[in-house]
Amino acid sequence: MSVRQIDPWNSVLHTPLEQEDKEVYDIVENEKYRQWSGLELIASENFTSQATIEANGTALTNKYSEGLPGARYYGGNEHIDELENLCRKRALAAFGLNPEQWGVNVQPYSGSTANFAALTALIQPQDRLMGLDLPSGGHLTHGYQTNKKKISSSSIYFASMPYQVDQATGYIDYDRLEQNAGLFRPKLLICGGSAYPREWDYARFRKIADQHGAYVMCDMAHISGLVATGEASSPFDFCDVVTTTTHKTLRGPRAGLIFFRRDKGDDLENRVNQAVFPSCQGGPHNNTIAAIAVTLKQAASPEFKRYAQQVRANAVAMAEALKKNGYKLATDGTDNHLILWDLKPQKLTGSKVERICDMAHITINKNSIAGDKSAVTPGGVRLGSSALTSRSMKEEDFVKVAEFLHRTVQIAVAVQDKAGSKMMKDFVAALEGNEEIAQLKKEVIEFARSFPMPGFDPTKIKATVQY
Repeated sequence: MSVRQIDPWNSVLHTPLEQEDKEVYDIVENEKYRQWSGLELIASENFTSQATIEANGTALTNKYSEGLPGARYYGGNEHIDELENLCRKRALAAFGLNPEQWGVNVQPYSGSTANFAALTALIQPQDRLMGLDLPSGGHLTHGYQTNKKKISSSSIYFASMPYQVDQATGYIDYDRLEQNAGLFRPKLLICGGSAYPREWDYARFRKIADQHGAYVMCDMAHISGLVATGEASSPFDFCDVVTTTTHKTLRGPRAGLIFFRRDKGDDLENRVNQAVFPSCQGGPHNNTIAAIAVTLKQAASPEFKRYAQQVRANAVAMAEALKKNGYKLATDGTDNHLILWDLKPQKLTGSKVERICDMAHITINKNSIAGDKSAVTPGGVRLGSSALTSRSMKEEDFVKVAEFLHRTVQIAVAVQDKAGSKMMKDFVAALEGNEEIAQLKKEVIEFARSFPMPGFDPTKIKATVQY
């Protein structure tokens, strides 16, 4: 069969990115170069697989598929239905869940939309919820607000009261949570956080919730890869709904999942599905669902379990190395993939250390420490081991990374003294031409480039920048 010629106005549809849009192509290549050349320590990031990237860049992006498999609002979804059913099956299998007890919606665009859809399903507007306070390691979508402003939609549309960690130990104060719940009488308790380095007492949450007829929702976004492999306690025995992102320790594309109980007799399955679509979002991103399916297959493998074990071992090694240099860590260590590093004893803000690390090609993020007054100039930083473990680093390598971090703090202290004030603008001015940072950057790049790079071949990068 002969194929007709392409019309001139459609020629752009058949042109590779490098030829069609060199500006965007260069940005992509420069970002690859940055990732390969640096040390990625942001706890909410990871490097996904080549297969996941390939699935995410397929023609599945062309298809509109509002609704669920077998009940779409558009035709032509026979293969999309097959894909989504496969992804749901793999999601339950990855976490060892009985399909008679649990179901899953794989359509959420992100963790934040998954959380808001879960709230929409579980409670009514202005109902009461309790989540871990952001300065205590919680997440914005768990009801965060300040004295002056409701920050998250979860605090705008619902009545929120936070629980907190004990400022002395850094551990969640469960006794105070139980006392406050007795006064507040929430309809929903949320467990899970974005900067809590220890295990969660899910049984205690269930006990407290049952005293008030409340639901328990776990946002396991940060630890879902560890939960899938048994390297973190599972929330599924005690929770009604479990949400997660797919791009952190699970090592997949950027998206979200909502698991819901099927065996409680309160129609959570229909409530969650209705909340996702049409209540909170439209047609799912089928290319991303394909990438999630690939990720979940990998997460059920013996190799991924070994990876998760190494993630934890590396986090402990980095934590111990920092402590040997005299640094203070929230809870004095970690049970999972992340470390919350308190820089207040050094009289530094996380913002300043983050700035110097950026200049040295070490990527971290400033983070609140319990008792901080400002999220803009917090007293610490958050570190994660997942991404560098995906680059095949082991314990001795993370000890080396900790030494790099120690040097950034030493530089920060000296620069702050030189600046003569604690103002960020003076700090930045005093950084100008710092030779120690230039030397550290050189060593970091050399070290980083000595490890494999997942997802793409670094020898084929066509970067327009040079470090």
